[in-house]
Amino acid sequence: MNPAAPLLEMSNITVAYGAHRVLDGISLGVGAGEIYALLGGNGAGKSTTLSALLGFIQPTAGDVRVGGIDPARDPDAARRQIAYLPESVALYEHLSARENTAYLLALADQAQQDEAIAEAFGATGLQADAWDKRLAGFSKGMRQKVAIAVALLRHVPVLLLDEPTSGLDPRATADFNRLVEQVRDRGAAVLMVTHDLLSAADIADRIGFLEHGRIVDEVTASGPDRFDVRALHHKFGAAPADAIAA
Repeated sequence: MNPAAPLLEMSNITVAYGAHRVLDGISLGVGAGEIYALLGGNGAGKSTTLSALLGFIQPTAGDVRVGGIDPARDPDAARRQIAYLPESVALYEHLSARENTAYLLALADQAQQDEAIAEAFGATGLQADAWDKRLAGFSKGMRQKVAIAVALLRHVPVLLLDEPTSGLDPRATADFNRLVEQVRDRGAAVLMVTHDLLSAADIADRIGFLEHGRIVDEVTASGPDRFDVRALHHKFGAAPADAIAA
C-alpha cells in the first residue's frame, strides 16, 4: 500500500445542516489491501460518512476521493469503483440466490458465468441446495453470503460495509469476516462502519473512533494479539462487557 495515495480519502470533511454539524472535520485514508473499521454509536456520523463516499450528499467543506474521483462531482464514476453492502441488503425476494447474483452483476456490467458464481457461493459457505432457492426464505446470514459473493465477483477496488455483522450469530460473523479478509488480500480498500468492537478487532488493520462527527482516536493493529480489546472497551465502551469476557 502506498500511504500517499489511498483508494479512499476524506480530508477535513464537514457536513452541516444549519448550525448542526453531522460531520465535523473528518480526515481518513484507506489504502489498497487495508481494512479500516470506523466505530461509533447511533448518531455519531457513520451513515453520513458512507453517504459522502457514495456521492449521496455533498460535503459543506473538505475533499472526498474514491479512487481519485470526487463522488460529489461524478457519483456514477465513483460508484463504479465501489461494492457497497448496506446493513439491510437489497436483494430480490422472488429471485433465487443465483438469479440475484447474475442480475446484479449484469447491472454492474460485470456479468459472470455460472461456474464463477458457483465458485463464489462455495467460498462464502452458502450451501449448494440454497443456490436456486428464492431469497424469501433466507436468513440474514444467508443473504449476507449472497451479497458478499457479488462483491467477490465484481473485482472493484473499494468495499464499503455498513454494520455488516448486525444480527449475525458468531459463526456467521466469523464466516463473513473471513470473506472480507479475502477481499482485502486481493488488494481492495475496505471501510467498515460498525458499533461491533469485537468484529472490528478481529479483522481491522486500523480502528477509528467516531464521536459527534469527529474521529477522536485511531489505533493500529500490532503484535500477535493485534489489539488490546479490553483496553479499547474500557476507553470507548464500544462493546458489552459480557461479550468481551466471552
